[in-house]
Amino acid sequence: MAGVERAVRLTAWVRGRVQGVGFRWWTRARALELGLVGSASNLRDGRVEVNAEGPESSCRALLTALRSGDTPGQVDSIVERWSEARGGLTGFVER
Repeated sequence: MAGVERAVRLTAWVRGRVQGVGFRWWTRARALELGLVGSASNLRDGRVEVNAEGPESSCRALLTALRSGDTPGQVDSIVERWSEARGGLTGFVER
């Protein structure tokens, strides 16, 4: 089918000052604007794990936003992993 973009899953581990600063809320707002589903979760080691599924271009736009310097707090680095969308997700939640 021409013109239909394949769905992908982006997992991004964001390191920096990203907990307790509104980072997950900000990430959720950007993801919803882009029509993505998934979650943003605080990890015990201080990172935030972002899981997003949807069209590849939208996932790439979210990753660009995370790296933009416009986020709350401060992003020092992001490790990303790309995979096939698993499906079964609705909305975008903060955990």
